[in-house]
Amino acid sequence: MPQVSMTVNGKPATGEIEGRTLLVEFLRESLHLTGTHVGCDTSQCGACVVHVDGKDVKACTIFAAECEGAEVTTIEGMAAADGTLNKVQQAFQDHHGLQCGFCTPGMVMTAAALLEKSPNPSEEEIRSYLQGNICRCTGYHNIVKAIMAAAGQDTSKIAAE
Repeated sequence: MPQVSMTVNGKPATGEIEGRTLLVEFLRESLHLTGTHVGCDTSQCGACVVHVDGKDVKACTIFAAECEGAEVTTIEGMAAADGTLNKVQQAFQDHHGLQCGFCTPGMVMTAAALLEKSPNPSEEEIRSYLQGNICRCTGYHNIVKAIMAAAGQDTSKIAAE
């Protein structure tokens, strides 16, 4: 069986794969990084978003072999080594940007990618960027509020829902 080597959350990762092994399968089954969720298997929900070489990617749409030599960051790699949450994770917690939590890893990874591209996004820009992520619980309001807070924006005028 072929092997794949990449850096995952700052650590070298190698494993045997079949040619059809998706990145999400490699992360969950071979590396036991189960924070990257499988929600739809059709790239519609965004629960599997990770960063590959700094870009947000739905891990169910890319083969693990395509990530040979890449740097991959999963939700497990977002917090500091001591467990301190990063600013996006903390904002999601502080502003109740989650309910059941299933979509949260993908939302956090998508939000972090947006803030890299646009450090001060408008509400409209955030909502547009989140179109590839589905949340069935929150109605997105507090997710948007959390992302705005992570960007350092004043959220006091945004009504709580």
